[in-house]
Amino acid sequence: MEKIVLSNGLRVVMEKIPTGRSVSFGIWVKTGSRNEHPGNNGISHFVEHMLFKGTDRYSAKDIAEQFDAIGGNVNAFTSKEYTCYYAKVLDEHLPIAVDVLADMFFRSRMDAEELEKEKNVILEEISMCEDTPDDLVHDLMCAAAYKDHPLAYSILGLKERLMEMKPDDLRAYMKEQYTIENTVISVAGNISDGLIELLEQHFGSFDNHGTSAPLTPPDYYGELLFHRKKTEQNHICLSLPGVRSGDPLQYAMVLINNAVGGGMSSRMFQEIREKRGLAYSVYSYHSSQADSGLFTVYAGTAPKQTKDVMELIKEMMYELATNGLSEDELRKGKEQLKGSLILSLESTSSRMNRIGKNELMLGRHNTLDDMIAKIQLVTMDNINSVLDHMFAEPLSLAMVGSSDKAIANVRRDDLVLLRTNQ
Repeated sequence: MEKIVLSNGLRVVMEKIPTGRSVSFGIWVKTGSRNEHPGNNGISHFVEHMLFKGTDRYSAKDIAEQFDAIGGNVNAFTSKEYTCYYAKVLDEHLPIAVDVLADMFFRSRMDAEELEKEKNVILEEISMCEDTPDDLVHDLMCAAAYKDHPLAYSILGLKERLMEMKPDDLRAYMKEQYTIENTVISVAGNISDGLIELLEQHFGSFDNHGTSAPLTPPDYYGELLFHRKKTEQNHICLSLPGVRSGDPLQYAMVLINNAVGGGMSSRMFQEIREKRGLAYSVYSYHSSQADSGLFTVYAGTAPKQTKDVMELIKEMMYELATNGLSEDELRKGKEQLKGSLILSLESTSSRMNRIGKNELMLGRHNTLDDMIAKIQLVTMDNINSVLDHMFAEPLSLAMVGSSDKAIANVRRDDLVLLRTNQ
């Protein structure tokens, strides 16, 4: 991995992979729903959509045709803390990808008529999420854990706020957030020697400097939220505090997640799906932000089975709180994590994502050998330190379904007492 800084201070990270023929190119911006407030919730995602709606040189159709004509892919995504615009093309077509994405980034028209049409597209996206309870429950979970903090905001935004937004609102938000300090260019693949000159040509005139407002760490709330909806299944999320991005204990956290519900051999999957047949989808995951994290268990099951599934989840969480992981789980988890890490870096897209996100959010990079060494060094003491952190707070619960009977009487501080008194 190599890092250079353009003449205007814009950071560029790149990883040369000369054995392939593709290149992945990304523009990363350190802004997302966390940087919003109640009056403009959804604006980060709205900006992302509008950058594809045309510039003075390219219409929305032209942008799509430019990439279709070269067999490339172009897309974008918005998260709670960052936005990324990216393309994957053959190495010979990288100048086209850089040209089009730079034009979108700097010269999007924000046309009022297109903006009104795109509002309806996003409203449909919100409606689709609301009609998808296994998506909706995760947003509800964030609200149960973080309450009114911006980390609880929906990335898609609120319908009433989106309807009020005008082109000038989006331009002002970009002026405030899309600064040189908040932006990173990430490139991975068969990179030619002319890359820096190409980037200077398209990004060297970028001169929007600015200072980001300091982030306020969220307080954690162990609350229960229920959204009544007529569904075939009840969808449940249970969360506990996790660790922040870049935390020295992040690999211990990942190992715990893998053992609990991170794969087909995990406790949750084997007990609830394979042994009992009570759910098709049951898993856990860990999400991390700059100053916080959440460990979450999800299950979707029929209303008549919800009580049994909740009891099993609680039993397994009690087991985790009381006894932690076994030495065998720790050993197997390390091998699993090393394997998945190595396999995940086989594509130019995943490498572009890794180095771009690391530079943007952490400002540092670990080599593959560094990461494997850190995984190998995780001890049972590290595991127990994470468990102490997780079970220091009452669990949060969220459910979307027809009845809240199965979760209404859950003692959300039981796990705290178990861990404290062991």
